Amino acid sequence: MKTLKWIVAAVLVVPLVAPRAAAGADGAVPAPLEVRYTQFTLPNGLHVILHEDHNVPKVSVNVWYHVGSSRERPGRTGFAHLFEHLMFMGSGHVKPGEFDTLLEAAGGDNNGSTETDRTNYWIDVPSNALELALFLESDRMGYLLDTMTPKTVDAQRDVVKNERRQSYENRPYGMAEIVLSELLFPESHPYHWPVIGYMSDLTAASYDDVVAFFKTYYAPSNASLVIAGDLDTAAARRLVERWFGDVKAGEPVTPQTIPGVVLPRVVKKTITDRVQLPRLYLAWLTPRQFEPGDAPLDVVADVLAGGKNSRLYKRLVYDLQIAQSVSAGQASGALASHFEIEVTPRPGHTVDEMLKVVDEELTRLQQEPPTAHEVERSLNQIEASFYNRMERVGGFGGKADQLNAYYTATGNPDWFNEDLARYRALSPSDIQAAAQKYLPPDRRVELVVMPQDNQQ
Repeated sequence: MKTLKWIVAAVLVVPLVAPRAAAGADGAVPAPLEVRYTQFTLPNGLHVILHEDHNVPKVSVNVWYHVGSSRERPGRTGFAHLFEHLMFMGSGHVKPGEFDTLLEAAGGDNNGSTETDRTNYWIDVPSNALELALFLESDRMGYLLDTMTPKTVDAQRDVVKNERRQSYENRPYGMAEIVLSELLFPESHPYHWPVIGYMSDLTAASYDDVVAFFKTYYAPSNASLVIAGDLDTAAARRLVERWFGDVKAGEPVTPQTIPGVVLPRVVKKTITDRVQLPRLYLAWLTPRQFEPGDAPLDVVADVLAGGKNSRLYKRLVYDLQIAQSVSAGQASGALASHFEIEVTPRPGHTVDEMLKVVDEELTRLQQEPPTAHEVERSLNQIEASFYNRMERVGGFGGKADQLNAYYTATGNPDWFNEDLARYRALSPSDIQAAAQKYLPPDRRVELVVMPQDNQQ
């Protein structure tokens, strides 16, 4: 799961971590957070996780297919994201357009997303419509190919191409993230190409290519299903067995190897775009998700750019008033991660000025640890963000999604406290050590986006 956890001034988006246990007035520490669940595996290999939460009469059906763009190959990129679109275009017992119509009539909502390491789909409905959601989800898992035609593939191929144009090619600074991945990872690495794919690959993809991709990766044994919310566990299990039991098992998917990747030097590149201001991107290769070093780099990002009191914001935006914005984040992935800093100068200032100040602040963090107050502030923000996400069952980042994320990454759906321990154990010296080890000035990507009419 390659998720960029951006730390931006006044806006904080953080990873799936549990709240820190704070001592009460009597010095007692609250009991560890526990999200109770029941899990089982159907004969066809589908792993199912059930969690009861009766606070709201609502239930979320959340499916993760353990396939993302990293399972593609050079020359055939964009398939994982293309399927995110095809999965809404009708299936064996659901006519095109009926998927959304039936859910909306029941008061439900749904969506999906694709990343490098997974594709997920969620349906949120009133609890009395759970069976409808399971019918729809099981039908596209088992019978999508019954209605998929070359014409359907061509139509959605064009939709994806337009999305690429809107989100990347015609969006200010949109191509920077694609170029950044290409610079960080060699052509043979699964993170080199963008999740949305390359235009030429989308054009070249045949109907048979698409069918083969579905048969390989969209099998029950390569998926996990979480149902969370206002449900009865025994009744929900019977419904799952009824609707998913007849879906045919697929062939086992070969485990993915983790390729080594090293950035031995500084890699520099300048591109142009139809923008008014230049922008500087700095990026380093960093430890994989949940590996040692991943958690402290979240705090490094917060110390540098998490709010108006952060070091880079204070220097660049407030004190010197030479930058318009600054952000930082640890993009955690299953195969590799990268740490990124992004700075946009104010009019009349240059990326060289930005780079000088960023390097000064990085050096300062590497030479002396952050204050205890800085670390505490960061951990408090992580707690607050997690509590907010725990308040909802469905949608992106809700409890159903978190249970699926933890199961996929660790094999344990209730990995909340283990994740918490990564952060609770951090000290200021750990943050300093992470900055020293993983953010060296001589092994990084330096990407600059310049306005087209002002190349330097």
